Amino acid sequence: MTPVSKPLPNLLVFALLSLAAVCTAHAESSARVVETQPSGTATLGRQESFWIRIEYQADERINLWARPYRNGVQLKNAISNASRTYIGSGETLGWFALMEPGDVDEVRILAGGGKSSREWELARQPVDLRWSDATPSGEPRAQWVTDLLAAEQVSQREDAQRRASEPVSGGDAALFSGFMLFIIALFILGLGAPLWSAWKWRGGWRIAAAVPAAVILFVVLRIVVDTARDPTSHNLWPFEILQFGIGALFVIGLLKLARRFLGVQT
Repeated sequence: MTPVSKPLPNLLVFALLSLAAVCTAHAESSARVVETQPSGTATLGRQESFWIRIEYQADERINLWARPYRNGVQLKNAISNASRTYIGSGETLGWFALMEPGDVDEVRILAGGGKSSREWELARQPVDLRWSDATPSGEPRAQWVTDLLAAEQVSQREDAQRRASEPVSGGDAALFSGFMLFIIALFILGLGAPLWSAWKWRGGWRIAAAVPAAVILFVVLRIVVDTARDPTSHNLWPFEILQFGIGALFVIGLLKLARRFLGVQT
């Protein structure tokens, strides 16, 4: 009698071996939280950064991020550190800040390639943090924060120099140049249209038109001041200009429609 083959156990073994291989690949990378500033129990001011000193070991190229969690759920109303590529062993700086008041009970160090499907967890650290609407205390940075931040800035400059030396395709250069020209034009229009309207209009309409101009100026001033203090604080500043520039033009458009509807001439 011919024996019947049993493919299911073979497939199961293959699946288990594949899973073990994946787990082993991830196990080759490790990280731990060495210390934080402020301590793990603290109240922070409006958008104040929580700094994390991370020790890592990586046998493959990985990225590292510090992420805030509450009750096992990652908080979305937060900004956090970008990541360069790491391999070998060393220390790096992670940070995050809540954009509005809220609580954080856990920090997780994630590794991967930037997409949620490729991220995996390397470390957890319980904390008791609360962000308030108060002005940040202005506590001096610990020396390790200053040193790691300086090292990150050096690495960013080296990466920028390396990328600058690499040949750029004509399409990429045109796309980037076009985007930056658009951002500059949007800033000029977002500021100029409200100022022109405030100059032409009278009474409460003048004040209403001046508000979007004041908001644009505040946003740009905040970017300049915060970047001078912390070069990593506004990595996506063009998108801030994009957001508030479009908002300013939208407000002025609504005001002009309201004036036309009401028959206002001055």
